[in-house]
Amino acid sequence: MDIENSIVVVTGAGSGIGRALAVGFVEQGADHVVCTDLDLASVNETATQIGTKGSARCLDVADQEAIETLVAEVLYEHGRIDIFVSNAGYGRRGGIDLATDDWKQMMEVHAWSHLNAARAVIPSMLAEGGGYLLNTASAAGLLTQIDSGPYAMSKHAAVALAEWLAITYKNQGIGVSVLCPQAVRTNILGPKASRAGSSNTRQAAQDGILEPEQVALNCFEAIREERFLVLPHGEVREYFQRKASDYDRWLQGMRRFRDRLLSAKSKANP
Repeated sequence: MDIENSIVVVTGAGSGIGRALAVGFVEQGADHVVCTDLDLASVNETATQIGTKGSARCLDVADQEAIETLVAEVLYEHGRIDIFVSNAGYGRRGGIDLATDDWKQMMEVHAWSHLNAARAVIPSMLAEGGGYLLNTASAAGLLTQIDSGPYAMSKHAAVALAEWLAITYKNQGIGVSVLCPQAVRTNILGPKASRAGSSNTRQAAQDGILEPEQVALNCFEAIREERFLVLPHGEVREYFQRKASDYDRWLQGMRRFRDRLLSAKSKANP
């Protein structure tokens, strides 16, 4: 898939990976990038950083009607959408103690948002003869997230949806990639890794914290190669292979890993 001269939409473009992708697409030759985020002030900053090839919109990715309206407006203004990046996300710790609504909200943002985007943009891509979807999931979607049940579940759903889209639409000219990083220096990691945010997770940071710009470069490479899995942390592929080869052994290893994390936390906060 060519990035040059493309019309791109990026959700969650107000900071982190989304901002790095939005800015990077123009540097890679895109003709225009529509930057969206729930935080209009932050996404305006991204568009300003891009310049004349960027524009900003406020968007709640959990609102299917809002995504449909956005797609219709971009099609009216630019004639087509070549690449749609469904990237918005957030972190929250917890498990069965969290209210069902908290689990549902994470599913809305991390899974249904990708479905909303696909429903809205695929018909126009098919009419144009092709296009590309880049969906941000997480290594948690291939492995798990020890400190957050809803995060793990919603990211697994995101990967499953991306798989289905890739199987269903590849032969009709629509490429699909799913981004599955571990720790990236974004708001999700919390104040120690970035300027704001919550749910700092020590699990994801075990193999290092990457800069958003590096992750964006990995995504551009995957889009050009039309490669499904984008794994900025190379270790994730090995972990995923271990999981597939012996699920019970992998689960036992994750339980030991969880115990080590809890022990370290207890020692740090006596």
